[in-house]
Amino acid sequence: MVQQLPERPILVFDGDCSFCRAWVEYWKQNTADRVFYAPYQQIGDRFPDIPHHEFAKAVQLLLPNGDRFSGAHAVFQLLKAQPGRGFLLWFYERVPGFAPVSETAYGLIAGHRSFAYEVTKYLWGVPLGPETFRYASWIFLRLLGFIYLIAFLSFGLQASGLIGSHGISPAADFLGDVRQYFGMAAVWKVPTLLWLNTSDTMIHTIWLAGVLLSALLVAGANWRSLRVTLFLLYLSLVTAGQEFMTYQWDALLLEAGFLTIFLGSSPLVVKLFRWLLFRLIFLSGAVKLLSHDLAWRNFTALPVHYETQPLPTPIAWYFYQFPPIFQRLSVGFVFFVELLIPFLILAPRRLRVSAAFAITLLQALIALTGNYAFFNLLTITICLFLLDDTFFRRRIPGRILNRIPQGVSESSQRPLVRRSCFVLYVMILSASGCQLVSTFSGRHWAPSDKIITALAPFEIVNTYGLFAVMTTTRAEIILQGSNDGKTWLPYEFKYKPGDLARRPPWVAPHQPRLDWQMWFAALGDYRSNPWILRLLARILEASPDVLKLMGSNPFPNAAPRYVRATLYRYDFTTPNERKSTGKWWGRELTGEYIPVVSLKNPS
Repeated sequence: MVQQLPERPILVFDGDCSFCRAWVEYWKQNTADRVFYAPYQQIGDRFPDIPHHEFAKAVQLLLPNGDRFSGAHAVFQLLKAQPGRGFLLWFYERVPGFAPVSETAYGLIAGHRSFAYEVTKYLWGVPLGPETFRYASWIFLRLLGFIYLIAFLSFGLQASGLIGSHGISPAADFLGDVRQYFGMAAVWKVPTLLWLNTSDTMIHTIWLAGVLLSALLVAGANWRSLRVTLFLLYLSLVTAGQEFMTYQWDALLLEAGFLTIFLGSSPLVVKLFRWLLFRLIFLSGAVKLLSHDLAWRNFTALPVHYETQPLPTPIAWYFYQFPPIFQRLSVGFVFFVELLIPFLILAPRRLRVSAAFAITLLQALIALTGNYAFFNLLTITICLFLLDDTFFRRRIPGRILNRIPQGVSESSQRPLVRRSCFVLYVMILSASGCQLVSTFSGRHWAPSDKIITALAPFEIVNTYGLFAVMTTTRAEIILQGSNDGKTWLPYEFKYKPGDLARRPPWVAPHQPRLDWQMWFAALGDYRSNPWILRLLARILEASPDVLKLMGSNPFPNAAPRYVRATLYRYDFTTPNERKSTGKWWGRELTGEYIPVVSLKNPS
């Protein structure tokens, strides 16, 4: 019998092997009619040059030009046309040692097919199907629009007092200094639309436009230009916001918002979201160990954290009272989720689902005990990319899923778009990967550092990690005013601790940025926080924009002649103390933070 060459590639497999059938059905869905699949029991006789025992031992890929590949080499040849899988064939053909290791692994699996089939059912589920994220993408866009809406509205309502012309750190003054220092490079170094106009009207226009466009995204608008504009608007506020917009959730929103621009263009974008989530969670755990902080290493960090974090919730007071064994187990849970669970993000689909639920649980517990703006909600939202369409089909009735429009396509058919996404994928993966390596080794690769430096102003590749070193005592700055230099009245803030009887607030997802900055200022001195001197100056000038950021004004008719800042140590009360006094906090005066100042004597 003369062997005939096939008209298209043929993958010949063992039809009696359930493991082989499961994966062949999966490959069929990815290659469509470009490849013909058949069991050797049916067509093996068409290829007399290939013994039947070779068909039974490994899959065979037969090409129209007469080439034949078997085992791992055949699988990699088959996968090369799939986005993000071509590197396997490149490694096989070019990386020394990869081919024999791949064939050994293939032989091990082929020799234990029944076990491999059970593993496949456990890790992926059978029948296998291509991973698509239509539902996750649709939900993600709506939630991201809601988070953008929160972020723009929250900052916008405070913008005049923070960066307005009569605010604490006027954006116009800041950008003027930047232009003087950087010259023509200022636009790249400090990217913001406020270069067009630094007026208060422009600031209001930016955040109001952000609110409007965010609402459109929530409503279902899916224009790429809309996503680009939202990213640029928020970048403009983060850049001009100076010390008030330096939080990790601002960076996370920008990085996620940038990736969202390309969502639907390539499956590689979903992988970049997973990589972002991996870096966010894993680095949050890693920095706790790399810092050599004894509170983390001794598993005693959480009760300290509940008391000393910037804005605790009422629940934090109750968690603080729990016994030491609960606190140590809680730290163990944090390390488990932040150091081990992230690797499940990069694992097969069923393990990724477990990772999504574990991370969501941790974020919910964090939100219960602390006010961290939109950070927890944004992190949970990114977890959606661990849940493919199969997950939603199995849990949500079809009548509901059918209402979701085909707004986010799975991948673009335009070669230029696919190539652009691949370049983006390589750039972000290499830059953030080198950044990750340098975190652990301290070593830097010059080309990667140049890319990171160039991208830094746009905050599309960031490093993460909160509370690497625990603050063991809570210092609070209390601002006071006086007209005679003898009787001093305190300025209460809206949310940060002040009045000992006031219950810790629920304020997230709104972020009172002045209250947060007061927490950071208390960790150092006013020389390293010059903005707080400008705050005192605005109080002496009775700036209405700044006073709106405060909780109460003890001088409603006219500004005081003098102001000062004192430093107190705050501690949670015990249950008995709270029962007898009604106070959530106890405090002790520790010293002077800023001496008495006045407009006549600003020194």
